Amino acid sequence: MTVNKNKIKLPLILSFLIFSMLLNSMGAIILQLSEKISYKGLGVLESFKDIPMAIVSLLFVNLIAKTGNKNALIFSLAFITVSCIALPIVDAFWFLKIWLSIVGVSFALAKISVFSIIKNNFEGKYLASTISSVDAAFMIGIFFINICFGSLLTSSYSAYWKYAFWVIALFSIINILILQPLKIEEATNYNSDKKSEQWKFFLTPKIVIFLIIVFFMVFVEQSFNSWLPSFFKNNLKLSSYFALQSSAFLALFSFFGRLITSRLILRFHWFRYVLVCLLIVFIILGISQVLISYFYKDFKFVLVFVMPIIGLFLAPLFPLYNSDVINKIPAEKTHILVSVIVIFSSLGSSLGSLYMAMIFHNNLSYFYPVFISLPLLIIFGLTFFLNKTSITDGRNQ
Repeated sequence: MTVNKNKIKLPLILSFLIFSMLLNSMGAIILQLSEKISYKGLGVLESFKDIPMAIVSLLFVNLIAKTGNKNALIFSLAFITVSCIALPIVDAFWFLKIWLSIVGVSFALAKISVFSIIKNNFEGKYLASTISSVDAAFMIGIFFINICFGSLLTSSYSAYWKYAFWVIALFSIINILILQPLKIEEATNYNSDKKSEQWKFFLTPKIVIFLIIVFFMVFVEQSFNSWLPSFFKNNLKLSSYFALQSSAFLALFSFFGRLITSRLILRFHWFRYVLVCLLIVFIILGISQVLISYFYKDFKFVLVFVMPIIGLFLAPLFPLYNSDVINKIPAEKTHILVSVIVIFSSLGSSLGSLYMAMIFHNNLSYFYPVFISLPLLIIFGLTFFLNKTSITDGRNQ
């Protein structure tokens, strides 16, 4: 079957853009509800999205493979279309929890499908480049959602902020129409191993190290994407509008970071690229903490510009780790690997949000850069082990 690679990339990019806007609306939701609900309570809210995401990833991975990646992706888009239309109509806090669960379930289906489609249709450095391009769309989604909500929440129509999700529903419908006629390669030997052998594969050292990195990587990203607006508002005393705009620029720099990476990864080895990015992130976090501790009054607004620059170097890390491992596994194991990635991502997201919630609850957000540096140090150390280990599967690969 001849497949047009560029036509495939477009709906995958749109899918991650859509789900990015949904998943990262939490920053605006936290700001809107922080006056009514404690930070401790808001930290738990994230789990309504992440726990269903993990459960679906674990239980439905083989079903996704059987029904086809394209069909699963279309279903996930249709599911969130209906829920986004219903969100402003059913204006109750309990439905927000249900909505978050639907978003989590749909994203689990979409992520497994998207990564499996990439694995089945791209290879080598082009696979790494495609993952970086798709993940770049995830970051631009964060930028759009923060810009839109920042403008909406400070306008005279702020009471109608939930109706913004109707626009996302429209994007989802358009993407379904683009995706439907496409012919996409599917793996045909996805169930060639017994379940016990499939899970044994994930006990190999490289996969274990990779999954720990995935956990802490999402842990760190969650600490930025959902809680940076609250840090700007609480510690820098910025309005909700400027707090969200600063977070939006974090996403914009993250977008450029992943976009640039999708080109540079064709020329440079992922390991060196990752180390350079991590070292620069540590430098920026160190500068930020020094400014907060000793030069707060004089350089308050410098922080608003310095901290978002982190996205330029932090954002490329996750797709680089993903592409290194996905490139080296058999195609039939892609579904189950991505499902486990989603599970560890969900755990990282939930615990990252709880971690930040406790820091804010105990008035320790003054040391925000330091607390983010701690999990990054673990990632830095594990990267060396990841690069040195190889994937063995008990079979000839």
